[in-house]
Amino acid sequence: MNALVTGGAGFIGSTLVDRLLAEGHSVDVIDDLSTGSLTNLAAARASTENDFSFHRLDIRSPEVVELIARRAPDVIFHLAAQADVPGTLRILEGARKADVQRVVFAASGGTLYGEPDVSELPLKESLPQRPLSPYGVSKKAALDYLLAYRELHSLEFAALALANVYGPRQDPHGEAGVVAIFAERLLRGEPITIFGDGEQTRDFVYVDDVVDGFVRAATKGGGLVCNIGTGEETSVNTLLREMAKQAGVEAEYEFKPLRAGELARNCLDPTRAGIQLGWSPWTELGVGSAATIEFVRNRLVESGEL
Repeated sequence: MNALVTGGAGFIGSTLVDRLLAEGHSVDVIDDLSTGSLTNLAAARASTENDFSFHRLDIRSPEVVELIARRAPDVIFHLAAQADVPGTLRILEGARKADVQRVVFAASGGTLYGEPDVSELPLKESLPQRPLSPYGVSKKAALDYLLAYRELHSLEFAALALANVYGPRQDPHGEAGVVAIFAERLLRGEPITIFGDGEQTRDFVYVDDVVDGFVRAATKGGGLVCNIGTGEETSVNTLLREMAKQAGVEAEYEFKPLRAGELARNCLDPTRAGIQLGWSPWTELGVGSAATIEFVRNRLVESGEL
């Protein structure tokens, strides 16, 4: 297929690009490099065998509509991290003009359902969508527009509500997850800050598993939101202990007050993804966190910092 990936220079997006190219698809990437990096696309850009094009462009720009219409992808993977409503509308208008078959959207499983009672864990897609953060609200608005374009213009979509994605290429200095932050600070011997008592839980899902969900959603799960998570809770304290063992260091850490709005517990039920996409997570947290540590270690060695 001809695929277009917004946010394709980011952590998840670039991993998806590599997967698509490895399967022989042609790929266009739109990214303004505000959080992504061309380093993540080094392999994609270097190979003469790849049918790959990069477009440095803000998805809120009117040029995006014409670019999509001109490139005419079969599927758009919309992963731009700060996918605000104007940007999503540009993508949808371009998709409508180009007669795109499907838009696969990266929703946020950590914000979409607001703060449900812990008795609801693991969270199912049938729960009300009640995001309590501006970011979460923008993601829900994007879902509403996807539904509207499906009804008005027969533009098919699939949406993936992602748990806490982690793995190689995640930036510990940007809008990063705790796994990347812990990996770098453990290897550098720097103290780690834990907000709250560290017993808050998250659902950590490995980036390769997530990318597999996106690829499957290109042809399955039409009109649905599917959770992409493991259904298992892991506390911050447990994560730190395990990663310190893997890194072979003694962790230095301090506790600070819990940040406002942070959920005490969260994990997503992936049952629907299993039924509709044929998807399930396969990477155990210990395997994935070890791979992340190794990636960070190699990067620090190459830069002369270790």
